[in-house]
Amino acid sequence: MLNAAPLNVAIIGAGAISVRHFEGYRAAGANVVAFAEPSEGMRLSRETEWNARGYLDFTEMLEREQVQALSICTPNAFHAPAALAALKRGIHVLCEKPLSLDLAACSEMIAAAAASGAILQTNHHLRSSPNVQTAKRLIEEGRIGRVTFMRLRQAHDWGGAEEVRGAFGSLKASGGGSLLDNGCHMMDLARHFGGDVRSIFARLATLKFNTEVEDTSVASLEFESGALGSVENAWTATGWEESFAVYGTHGALECSNRLGRARLRFVSRTAGTGSWDDTDETWYDFAALNEPHYTHLASVVAFVRSITGGTSVVCSGEDGRESVRLVLGGYESARSGMPVGMQATPGAGHEI
Repeated sequence: MLNAAPLNVAIIGAGAISVRHFEGYRAAGANVVAFAEPSEGMRLSRETEWNARGYLDFTEMLEREQVQALSICTPNAFHAPAALAALKRGIHVLCEKPLSLDLAACSEMIAAAAASGAILQTNHHLRSSPNVQTAKRLIEEGRIGRVTFMRLRQAHDWGGAEEVRGAFGSLKASGGGSLLDNGCHMMDLARHFGGDVRSIFARLATLKFNTEVEDTSVASLEFESGALGSVENAWTATGWEESFAVYGTHGALECSNRLGRARLRFVSRTAGTGSWDDTDETWYDFAALNEPHYTHLASVVAFVRSITGGTSVVCSGEDGRESVRLVLGGYESARSGMPVGMQATPGAGHEI
């Protein structure tokens, strides 16, 4: 049955990314009535900004508040406990990536959602980008033929900061560096565009920042289809880049924000062979992407609509688990110096 009244929602963790969730809920017409945040200064600040009740502990919040849904925006190590507490109460959960650093915990979250009938969405927000959605549609329509190779990249330099922000450099709190933080999104896109992955080979390095985790990573993927892929992530790249390129036997899809606002280019030889670089081009330029943080907000809006309108979940718990599986496989590969088969090691690699 579809809900008619606005949802009452909560947020666990009130750091920077939580602002995008708050704005997304507001855009979707939902009411953020409560949140949990251990930092007193942050908690008092958000109480004023959000006009919501702040709690030190999420358990107390869940016992006192009547909410239908919530977002989990804590450091990675605390995702699973918070999600399980909510899902077992039948509360819908939008969880920031990664779901957990332990595949068994990911599966427990998925099972808890199924048992209670609650929705579990992984916040791989790039799936809500119109560039990604259009590329996915063109691939499914066979417009580029059989996918043969893809390259995915998310890289930055923390805005020129001298140190990695917050808990991201802590192995205990975050669980990993660039391969996990940025690579998790790219691994999800790899599966979204190319299907399941057969094996992964990765290299890691810490080259700039004094952290316990890697700041640069490159991973090679072999898909079950036979296609190949490259996932490149760094905190050592001056500026900011988010890009993907998917090549097929009859065309290519390319999108990057490196030289300006991201636009999707579809390249083909519809009109003939031409020269090496003389191809037919179709450009997709979406006005929505002029709006700051559009994909973050759109992902939250999609979560609300899946609850109130019954639409399909943009990125499921199962999808979130598989992106974690790939990241963990990458860490195992970097330790061993060998490719790691994804199906052969379903429970391996939970220690990063």
